[in-house]
Amino acid sequence: MTGHDDGGSPPDLLEEIDGDDTGAVRVPELPPGRHVELAEGPIELRDVAGPPGAPAVVLLHGWTATADLNFFRCYEPLGGHHRVLAFDHRGHGTGLRSRKAFQLEDCADDIIDMADAIGLDRFIVFGYSMGGAVAQLVWRRHRERLLGMVLTATASHFKSRRDERLSFLGLTGLAAVARYTPAQIRRWLTDQLYLQRKTGSWEPWAVQEAAHHDWRMILEAGGAIGRFRSDDWIGEIDVPTSVIVTMKDEVVPVRRQIHLFESIPTAAAFRVDAGHDAAISYADRYVPTAVSAIASVVERAS
Repeated sequence: MTGHDDGGSPPDLLEEIDGDDTGAVRVPELPPGRHVELAEGPIELRDVAGPPGAPAVVLLHGWTATADLNFFRCYEPLGGHHRVLAFDHRGHGTGLRSRKAFQLEDCADDIIDMADAIGLDRFIVFGYSMGGAVAQLVWRRHRERLLGMVLTATASHFKSRRDERLSFLGLTGLAAVARYTPAQIRRWLTDQLYLQRKTGSWEPWAVQEAAHHDWRMILEAGGAIGRFRSDDWIGEIDVPTSVIVTMKDEVVPVRRQIHLFESIPTAAAFRVDAGHDAAISYADRYVPTAVSAIASVVERAS
């Protein structure tokens, strides 16, 4: 695929997604999915059974990703210890579509709707980047359903500097016109937003995944992330929590991740020497840390 790293104008032609010599796109091995009907529509749920009696862990992906893009290298190893559940947030991939403006609070409620639909009472939420904001809101809105939390590559707020504020304001403005964006512009946005975090040999598949986004909702999600702030109540979190700090993160500054850890009385800290794409590009480092972080939550919850 031809890149557009100069950030210039959208391509004149919608290029074909590259594959192997036969034209087939290489897809990673993924756990089976199943159709689950929620109050506002259907989702496709990844459900890895895990050992008998193991607690359930719900994986919450980051902005402009999908559950599979964020966690395809995590499903199998985490599933060796726990039941693992994951689905796409609203507007992302195969996630719910809605005429309503995107709200992180709705994503938090969707987690509970999914749990109710499959008969799951209590569980651990594992929030990555934007998914960490959603996880915090699950605690605030549905505390009684949580065994604990793992928060990774995330923060209690995502903007403070002037350039960050302008960026998020720009995304909020773009959302107003995204309803009328043609297909090739959506493809260009896919390149610019998600593929700044490359997935190496999986890039054509990553493009296919991100091409399913509802870009109006994705761009509204960018604005919602910019407005998110939990500092006023984060210190009230009372469930066992692990915070995985990605020490070379170029998206969520390390100081904000450390601030998150220091703000939660129940938090234990874990570190991984990798950037914001740790779960993809440095899974050999990230996954063992994630296993330990979840185990810490389970031990303290019991």
